[in-house]
Amino acid sequence: MVARLGTAQTLAWASSYYLPAMLATSMAADLGVSVATVFAAFSFALVVSALFGRWAGRLIDHHGGRPVLIGTNLLFAAGLLALAQAQGAVMLFLAWGVMGVAMAAGLYDAAFATLVRLYGNDARSTITGITLIAGFASTVGWPLTAWLEHEYGWRGSCLFWAGLHLLLGLPLNASLPRHGEAHDASLAPPLSPQAESVPATVPRATFGPTVLLSTVFAVTWFTSTAMAAHLPSLLQAHGLTLAAALALAALVGPAQVAARLLEFGFIRKVHPLLSAQLATAMHPVGAVLLMVFGGPAALVFTVLHGAGNGILTIAKGTLPLAIFGPQGYGARQGLLMVPARVAQAFAPVVFGLAIDKFGGDALWVSAWLGLTGLAALVWLQRGGSAVR
Repeated sequence: MVARLGTAQTLAWASSYYLPAMLATSMAADLGVSVATVFAAFSFALVVSALFGRWAGRLIDHHGGRPVLIGTNLLFAAGLLALAQAQGAVMLFLAWGVMGVAMAAGLYDAAFATLVRLYGNDARSTITGITLIAGFASTVGWPLTAWLEHEYGWRGSCLFWAGLHLLLGLPLNASLPRHGEAHDASLAPPLSPQAESVPATVPRATFGPTVLLSTVFAVTWFTSTAMAAHLPSLLQAHGLTLAAALALAALVGPAQVAARLLEFGFIRKVHPLLSAQLATAMHPVGAVLLMVFGGPAALVFTVLHGAGNGILTIAKGTLPLAIFGPQGYGARQGLLMVPARVAQAFAPVVFGLAIDKFGGDALWVSAWLGLTGLAALVWLQRGGSAVR
């Protein structure tokens, strides 16, 4: 299960979230638009993803993850095919709009909901497992996309990824258990019909924790996306050369995977609320060290940021499960991630403006956001995390 779903997630991330970084310049030159327009279309996809996230979660709650994930392979293929055929800005935005719907129902949130639908409260280790595999999406996707663009152009690259969704991703997701089936005797029993039902609004008893978790996910995902877009230039602003900045930025991926291995082996024994607090504190601590000591602390900052981001990706799936339980998990997950996806959409532009104005001191913005997320987690713990 972990191998199949993890591989399918690697494909989904590599062919969507990590695509613009390699193809934006070529797309812009060929379509006669600016690079900023290409990234604006990608931001539009993230906003669409936020709007459709809860709808996708409700579908998984009621019908299981298999048919939804199969549908996303078809949507990803259609969106990538539309990108390959785009001839202007309008078609570019429409194609990314289709990709946004696919991202809403085909990335981590949907995979986590699928695992919770199968494993119930015991889904934590499998959630960690698929993030270990899909953590290499950029490691695999960026070089492969760059090679495809060099050999066949950006349109050929999009066609390749579209074909891979049909030839690899679709069979992998089609091999998942059907709704209500258990592929292993150790699985938790299927959820009851009452557990499958999803309230249309957030119950009053869970409103506070929902707001706090939404805040945590929004500020941490803003920082994660901002660093993904601007980390090399940020490190250069602290005195590093371009070569050194790129070398250190490349350590974010291994740091994420190393932290997830630690979570899989040791940290999983503690409550996910505590591991999330530790992870949320890592970026602010590293940022302060970098701003105080400059370039010599760049390695520590990069590793701390990557490790914290790696654990927070897992916490995005395990915290709602630990706090609210498996009932209505998919729809609740979609609701919790709406602010985070909107924050993702605007993070590259907003943090880029902060760097233009403050230079390396723009890290104070992400540091204070991290402390805000940490405060929300502490407040959540003091208020009592067991709201089930």
